[in-house]
Amino acid sequence: MRVVGKVTAQVAKLLGLAAPVNPNIYLGDSNLEHMRSSHPSDFAKYGTELINILAYPDYVGTNPTDSSIEYVKEFLIDGEYVKVAVSLSGRGVYFARSLYVLNPRRVSNYIAKGTLTLQRAH
Repeated sequence: MRVVGKVTAQVAKLLGLAAPVNPNIYLGDSNLEHMRSSHPSDFAKYGTELINILAYPDYVGTNPTDSSIEYVKEFLIDGEYVKVAVSLSGRGVYFARSLYVLNPRRVSNYIAKGTLTLQRAH
């Protein structure tokens, strides 16, 4: 298990989250395996960008279904939006759970509905 990012005070405030006691975002072996097996081509293309996506997201949001934090980065070269979902464990620890490419239309809808918020001021 290693630290791959932090839930910053800016992201917590933007999303209306309580300031995290432990803001570190970890990547465990089971999460890494999930990313590789569930979305192999997306992980092969963007797995090396995981830390960058968490550090410099273009958009952030919360998933209403499971309350995970969504970090989304637009890669202009291919016009793809890549999402890293971060979940809070029962022990209060953040884990990067998944990484995959989003449908651009879905991203536009999320932005229009306010589900994703612009976060480009790094």
